[in-house]
Amino acid sequence: MKRQTRNALAFALLTLLLLTLGVLSLAVGSVTLRGGEDYAARIVDLRLRRMLSAALLGGALAVSGFLLQTFFANPIAGPFVLGVSSGAKLTVALTMVLLLSRGVTVGSAGLYSAAFAGSLLVMGVILLISGSVKQMSLLVVCGVMVGYLCSAVTDLVVTFADDSNIVNLRAWSLGSFSGISWGNLRLIAPIVGVGLVWSFLLTKPMSAYQLGESYARNMGVSLPSFRWQLILLSSVLSACVTAFAGPVSFVGVAVPHLMRRLLGTAKPIVMVPSCFLGGAVFCLGCDLVARTVFAPTELAIGSVTAIFGAPVVVWMLLKHRMEARQ
Repeated sequence: MKRQTRNALAFALLTLLLLTLGVLSLAVGSVTLRGGEDYAARIVDLRLRRMLSAALLGGALAVSGFLLQTFFANPIAGPFVLGVSSGAKLTVALTMVLLLSRGVTVGSAGLYSAAFAGSLLVMGVILLISGSVKQMSLLVVCGVMVGYLCSAVTDLVVTFADDSNIVNLRAWSLGSFSGISWGNLRLIAPIVGVGLVWSFLLTKPMSAYQLGESYARNMGVSLPSFRWQLILLSSVLSACVTAFAGPVSFVGVAVPHLMRRLLGTAKPIVMVPSCFLGGAVFCLGCDLVARTVFAPTELAIGSVTAIFGAPVVVWMLLKHRMEARQ
């Protein structure tokens, strides 16, 4: 009963924070809303799209991070840390440069397909490395290096992209929820919804997998199929974020860790929905900071999430090290 009460209170707190930040996202901005003015409805429309985008994509990124942490049995694994987001960023940038420079319009489905391909490509590289690397810490370092390599190539692409049709490429590469349209949301919502439901359906085999591969196999889990589902799901969710909002860092690592501390458990049946709510809250809060603190100048969302997420990751690493010494 004590555990159930703690979980109920945690979900109630997350829901309250989500609703509060949602209302603030609609009410607060660089433009003051005044009743009776025509532009008020347009401003609310823009803020509503941005609020829904931050909530959906933030939740998706946190769940993707939890899936990767489960797969690699490593608390600092995540789409950004392992370079998965950077791979998606690279393929989206290349797609935009190659197609838009030739006058070919890139739709939402095209951007998402490119991001998904990049995510899978980097995930494949990480899996190949994991076959010869036994230490998880070394695997994470390799993932970080792959991510830096992809980011460096992306920066070169952005630097030499001089076509007038890709002026917004540099802004996209910094990360923002501002440019997401209702058409984008109509693609984002079903992808994130299906990914979340699919992740929730995998919570039972995930619980068995957390206790070891032998235990999971004895419980009837088909490990090859299960692993591929985790890879596909994490790639689908992280690619959705990168394709439409650009690179958003540290959410996939910091939020699952915060949810474990809040709930006092790592059970997937509790962690999947809590990570989604926590990711939505985290990104809504960071987006509110990004567009209001230095208004009318807007900060890159990736910079704000790094400011709040990186200290969580550092604290987590130090805590694990101190616990290992005891």
